[in-house]
Amino acid sequence: MNDSVLRVSGLKKSFRKGKEELQVLKGIDMEICAGEVIGYLGSNGAGKSTTVKIMCGLMEEYAGEVNVLGYDLRKNDIEIKKRIGYIPENAIMYEHLTPMEYLEFIGTLYGLERADVVKKVEELLLLFEMRDNANERMLSFSKGMKQKIHIISGLLHNPEVIFMDEPLNGLDANAVIIVKEMIARLAKEGKTIFYCSHLMDVVEKIATRVILLNEGKIIANGTVHELMEQAGVGSLESLFTSLIGASGQVVQAERMVDVFENKEQ
Repeated sequence: MNDSVLRVSGLKKSFRKGKEELQVLKGIDMEICAGEVIGYLGSNGAGKSTTVKIMCGLMEEYAGEVNVLGYDLRKNDIEIKKRIGYIPENAIMYEHLTPMEYLEFIGTLYGLERADVVKKVEELLLLFEMRDNANERMLSFSKGMKQKIHIISGLLHNPEVIFMDEPLNGLDANAVIIVKEMIARLAKEGKTIFYCSHLMDVVEKIATRVILLNEGKIIANGTVHELMEQAGVGSLESLFTSLIGASGQVVQAERMVDVFENKEQ
């Protein structure tokens, strides 16, 4: 029995930049099964967020095939959106609302009963140490507080597949630990997590499999242990550096400090 929940074949995406056409994704192929925590890694501009937005049905006009939970994305994007969760790095939020108002609105979009939503939200805000902020306008919230609301909104409807694009940005240390433990628990429950990041150390700890993206192409796909063993390195960061051909970061860092301190080169 094939328990694949995500299948991507020949995925390509280009953007028009002036008179030029910039190809961001250059033929992505991957298959992901239920219960996997995928660490989707790459430098800024590698195409990570573009991949995620396409799979969530937020970006059209792509080449290739995308299948989510047995549905063809082009033909069944609404059905797919009902069953997935998306936690972006930066998202538009109705800041004049309170967390309770905003999350009730999100619950309504998914067809959830108001009483169930209120109960869930009260418990989740308490666990995120934001119970006292439930009825405050979000205009004055810090980035970390807003990110907690994004996390709750992406999981409120109990989705089967969860896409996370740099979900830890702005969170305090305690919230980071909670989210990482939550990811592990969700995977045990059979949820599939597609975790998009450029932070190697976090992914190394939570991912069951890592997919490395460079300049719109997948350059490695396997477990952390497998990939590091094949490359003969001791960390995911070293692996990525070796695969993309980058080197000299220590020297570059030292030179930058010299510039800050006005030292002669």
